[in-house]
Amino acid sequence: MFIVPNQNIMRRKLHIKLLVFLFLNFFSHTLHAQFVFHEPTPTKVSLHPFASIANVGKQEMTIHQIITNEHLIGFKAVEVENKDLGFTNDNFWVKIDIHNKTSEDLEYYLETARPITDFVELYAVSSSGTIKKSVSGDHMICAERSYCHRKTIFRIDIPANSQQRIYIHMLSDGEVLSVPLMLRTSENLMEITSLEQLVFGIFYGILFIAAIIYIFFFFGIRERTFLYYGLYVIFIGLLQFSLDGYFYQYIATDGGWFSQKAVLVFATIAAFFLGRYSQLFLKIKLHSKILNRLFNFTYGLLASLLLFLIFSPDLQYGYPAANILGLVVLILIIASVVTLYIKKVPVDLFFTTGIFFLVAGFVIFIMNNFGHIPTSFFSQNSSKFGTGMEVIFLSLSMANLIGRIKNEKEEYNRLALARAEEMNEMKSYFLSNISHELRTPLNAIMSLSTDMAKTATDEKIRHDAQIIKYSSHSLLSSVNDILDFSKIEKGELKLDVAPFHPLKVLEHIKNNAVIRSNDQGLQFEFSKAGDIPELLIGDVVRLGQIVNNIISNAIKFTPQGTIKFHIEGQPAPKNKVRLCLTVTDTGVGISKEKMANIFGSFTQDNINNKRKFGGLGLGLYIVKTLVDMQKGVIKIESKVGEGTMCRIHIDYEKAPEPAIAETISDNPIFDLHGKSILVVEDNAINQMVIKMITKKWLNTTVIYVNNGLEGLEAVRENNFDIVLMDLQMPVMDGYEATIAIRNGGAGEEKANIPIIAVTADVMETTKSRVKEIGMNDYLSKPLKNETLYEAVKALVS
Repeated sequence: MFIVPNQNIMRRKLHIKLLVFLFLNFFSHTLHAQFVFHEPTPTKVSLHPFASIANVGKQEMTIHQIITNEHLIGFKAVEVENKDLGFTNDNFWVKIDIHNKTSEDLEYYLETARPITDFVELYAVSSSGTIKKSVSGDHMICAERSYCHRKTIFRIDIPANSQQRIYIHMLSDGEVLSVPLMLRTSENLMEITSLEQLVFGIFYGILFIAAIIYIFFFFGIRERTFLYYGLYVIFIGLLQFSLDGYFYQYIATDGGWFSQKAVLVFATIAAFFLGRYSQLFLKIKLHSKILNRLFNFTYGLLASLLLFLIFSPDLQYGYPAANILGLVVLILIIASVVTLYIKKVPVDLFFTTGIFFLVAGFVIFIMNNFGHIPTSFFSQNSSKFGTGMEVIFLSLSMANLIGRIKNEKEEYNRLALARAEEMNEMKSYFLSNISHELRTPLNAIMSLSTDMAKTATDEKIRHDAQIIKYSSHSLLSSVNDILDFSKIEKGELKLDVAPFHPLKVLEHIKNNAVIRSNDQGLQFEFSKAGDIPELLIGDVVRLGQIVNNIISNAIKFTPQGTIKFHIEGQPAPKNKVRLCLTVTDTGVGISKEKMANIFGSFTQDNINNKRKFGGLGLGLYIVKTLVDMQKGVIKIESKVGEGTMCRIHIDYEKAPEPAIAETISDNPIFDLHGKSILVVEDNAINQMVIKMITKKWLNTTVIYVNNGLEGLEAVRENNFDIVLMDLQMPVMDGYEATIAIRNGGAGEEKANIPIIAVTADVMETTKSRVKEIGMNDYLSKPLKNETLYEAVKALVS
């Protein structure tokens, strides 16, 4: 017969083992960090520096298994606050040690996991082995949670002079998991809850009012744009309502089928109505058949996803799919706006601004999830702020639509003329704005990728950094093409004449082209002939722009085969050198019909009128303009199916001997010998880039302020040798600050302090304005280490 052991004895044995294990963990000298309460106790504290986390995959382990096998599980430190764990349906366990050294019993509330996390269990284990369990999660009936709150919150009681270990178990069905670990007093929890209720009340109130108003407009005007916009606002509000946890706390409180899938269903429907509204508002069907088809195709994918969500019990792939399709809709909207600007079709400024706020809000939210931005009330709710601002500006754009509809009926001819005038103003604003907004992140991307490519020891990281670097240069080239097109139209394009090294410039372009060609499976051949002087006088930037555009076209329109790049120096009249550049490809070629307009703006060789190869269609137009400005010659010969040959001849003046620059070593030393620099810059990313550059400078002190007013005060109260001044800033911009300094606002003795404009705005009017107000130099973003150092050194030496 079998002998059944006494269950009480088994429990006592397990309890003894648990006590021994806890004793060793609590009192042995291990490497586990613990948070210690001292007098006075804090009102809130983030526990992530004291926490560790483990992914146990699909194993469903009990708390006893976790404790007894802790040394085998492999807990790792939580590196960042609000750690993002990605899309997952794995089981995660977090542990935290807490020590109350005060003589008071403490009561705190721990905020963890996202409100939409399915199951969260908290186990508070005392040093005596007592385990207290609390539960939460959106798959539970709210009333059955240990603490019925929209967030995942647990009450933790910590007796005086005691130690506790907190274990947290999290499990979801595939959505993004994150690990905030914020410990709050009841007063602090009430305070933050009150603030959230105020902000969220305003947010949801704006959405509700906007939705009601524009659905009413739909019934009054029968314009479908208003219906789609009103429905989008409703569903984006329901999505945020679900993400914030209110939907599960007040509406779907049973943790059932709909509460489990609410986020995905609302996100999918909101993405459809946002796309449909934008498609109609921007009249994409009229202006771009390709984008219109892409919108319709995306709707088909969204409908398929919605059916999958309704009938499939497995949501593991639903969350990434919904996020990807939402991003696709946003990209299509941005592409539509850019396309309309390129085609000179007026785009409502409020619409563009609204989309910008939406993108900016989600970028900040994602960067916070990955630990790149400190956690705060703003960063945690940046997507909500972005959505709120988007709705406000899109509502203003809808108000403009109402005005346009009314004016079209009353004075169609007058409105057409006003629109034409508006288009030019909006285009100028857009081009200036795109320069600033795109160059600001490019400033960081190019600087970081260059630094990574130089300093990384891992070959793959160095290779990836190079790819990022070259891609960023390609994007910057496209931005420059757009800005140059605007300058050409206004007659503002100018050439900067200075000595340069032609071989170094052309070989650098060749090296980049070799990598790009290899990536596309093409062969790239480079050759040179004739006598090319070491130093010539001309515009090196425009030479690089010409060659880059020609080679980029050759690579783009060559599916397979070879690209050849030949350079040659020939004598020219008046002691000049004729630089002959020839680029030959074996690509698709250009038909005779297209050759007549090949140098026109916004033209591109197409196959069956489809934009198979991408691009802005500005490259050859700008190249022809730049070659003509330098009194050069460009000729293109091509045969369909055989390839294209482009020849460019430009005469450059030889540089006299004294103008030869001294050789720069491979490892230059940047030393300002004790000089101090004031950086006036409101953008944190740009501050980071300048810090990354100047940290390598020896004997240099760099101070940062956030706007022109702070810069003026800093100059008044300190002794700086030079100021690096951004132009577009809140409170007081760079122009106003510079004028104030030059007028003695910081002291008469400091009125002539050197000031360099550091800006993403490269418009000619900006350069002229900088000189007018007395700035000593002008540098455009993205910044380069050597360029910034030489400019500063020249003014402080």
